[in-house]
Amino acid sequence: MGLFQSFDIAASGMTAQRFRMDTIAENIANVNTTHGEDGGGPYRRKIVTFQEKQLNPFTFSTLLDEYRERYKGNGVRVMRVSEDYETDFIMDYDPSNPDADENGYVSYPNVNTVTEMTNLIDATRAYQSNVTVFNSLKAMTQNAISIGNGG
Repeated sequence: MGLFQSFDIAASGMTAQRFRMDTIAENIANVNTTHGEDGGGPYRRKIVTFQEKQLNPFTFSTLLDEYRERYKGNGVRVMRVSEDYETDFIMDYDPSNPDADENGYVSYPNVNTVTEMTNLIDATRAYQSNVTVFNSLKAMTQNAISIGNGG
């Protein structure tokens, strides 16, 4: 594994976790959104799914290179952002609300603030871990350069 590939892996982890934190913030910001701009139903919670980055198969010149590259880390990428259809909307009785149905119930988004905050803590810790790796790689590179310069 090349030195720069290690930086790329840590950077891809930071980018992915930052995107996840942005999506969590969007979920929390819309916790009380009872209808969209198009007049549709309440906001649906969004979920980020990650996947290992795949290397381009045309970059390898020999079978030996393909074998060696198969066992290298490639980093992570966002595979998709999907809406949560498994969790039901939260129903609240409020007949005075303009978004209430004929029975007086308002459908609120399927966003649970406790779940979102837990996910935010998880994403923050993962981001911090990638920052630690990146900084360690940077320190090792600087030490290697100083050794190479005879200092």
